[in-house]
Amino acid sequence: MEPAQPPRPWKIPESVLVVIHTPDLEVLLVRRTGGDGHWQSVTGSKDHPQEPFEDTARREVAEETGIDTRASGCALTDWALENIYDIWPQWLHRYAPGVVRNRERVFGLCVPRGTPVVLNPREHDAWQWLPWQAAADTCFSASNAEACLLLPRFARGD
Repeated sequence: MEPAQPPRPWKIPESVLVVIHTPDLEVLLVRRTGGDGHWQSVTGSKDHPQEPFEDTARREVAEETGIDTRASGCALTDWALENIYDIWPQWLHRYAPGVVRNRERVFGLCVPRGTPVVLNPREHDAWQWLPWQAAADTCFSASNAEACLLLPRFARGD
């Protein structure tokens, strides 16, 4: 008999959304595995409550795309925007009882054109670069689409 797996810790309802883009405002979108066809920017939750959002953003970008946010030519920018949204009912079991909302901090990551992308196959099965407006139209999440539409304003500071 195999030993029982320890219970997974509750997911922290604080996450990041990272709009990865080139200087000419091409946006990287990744497609979630599982056949739902949802295209999105990099997202992910904090590993522990004290983890700074910036550290979460750097970790999630590396885990999901293989991009090193500290590499030459890369610039991670905290847009100082937050989205608060209801957690989808099918995901509530991942959170502590009574947790129903998530706080998402938005970042931009400017990378050089041609930056290689290496997906984590457990999370994503495809990627594409799109002009910022097309990326907004393609995003599954409304907050992600809005972030893509804000890119021209925030990219000036990247």
